[in-house]
Amino acid sequence: MRRFGSFAAQCGGPAGLAGVLIVTVLVTVAVFAPVIAPFDPLQVSILDKLNTPDNIFWFGTDQSGRDVLSRVIWGSRASLMVAAGAVMIGLAVALPIGLVAGFYSGGWFEQATMRVLEAVSAIPTLIWGIALVGIFGVRSAVWGPFTITNEEKLLGLLGLLYVPTLARLTYASAVIESRTNYVAARRLQGAGGLRIMFSDVLPNCLSPLIVQATLLLAIGIVIEAAISFVGLGVQPPTPSWGNMLASAREYLLSGEWWLSVFPGAAISLTVIGFNLLGDGLRDRLDPRHTTSGITT
Repeated sequence: MRRFGSFAAQCGGPAGLAGVLIVTVLVTVAVFAPVIAPFDPLQVSILDKLNTPDNIFWFGTDQSGRDVLSRVIWGSRASLMVAAGAVMIGLAVALPIGLVAGFYSGGWFEQATMRVLEAVSAIPTLIWGIALVGIFGVRSAVWGPFTITNEEKLLGLLGLLYVPTLARLTYASAVIESRTNYVAARRLQGAGGLRIMFSDVLPNCLSPLIVQATLLLAIGIVIEAAISFVGLGVQPPTPSWGNMLASAREYLLSGEWWLSVFPGAAISLTVIGFNLLGDGLRDRLDPRHTTSGITT
């Protein structure tokens, strides 16, 4: 019990531990989907059309006789790929922008950058995502020898939409860190601005960014599902939690409850897991702010 309590404390408390477990299971399922899924998610069997959950098809089958459990398992791949890829792109672009604007605050670059980011942030990310995907279309883009799938376009666009949030957070932390005594001491030692920025200021800005990135993963899951739900994301027959819910709309009143319950539960559990993980990381990285009732 002591070891379990110690591990829970390392995760930021019981909430953080629950988040770690949920996210670990989700990532494991997504990575090993070809091994875990009992059936081919694209295999059509009209004879097994709309079977209720039983000992063969644990989550039942859909209107084409495809195993819902297998499609839920494979659908986790699309959701995680879009969410994780978008966060990595957002961090890669936002970190240098926010860091430079915060470290050299007071100049024209700070004013221009922050005003643009504030203007983009005024429109909700989901609205931006639907609008941009609608503009660029749902077909794969072919640029010379390169083919960009709709999922890759979606994660790229979503990653750029994450830039304002992450850049502003980096900027706020960099402004505070750049005015501390240790930065002044480093300047007196003769260290250059770039060296101070990346070796001293940046490491102290990472804690809030890690927490925010975790929460953005949950937002990315929801946005991917929403965009796929309206037909602008992952395209059928490739399984996605969003397009599975879209297909289940026709059967909401006819009794085939499993078509919407299981993909919906997968989205809910995943979002809860990432939110709990974010709360745990916040408690762990910033002991002054606790959400789980346990201080570290």
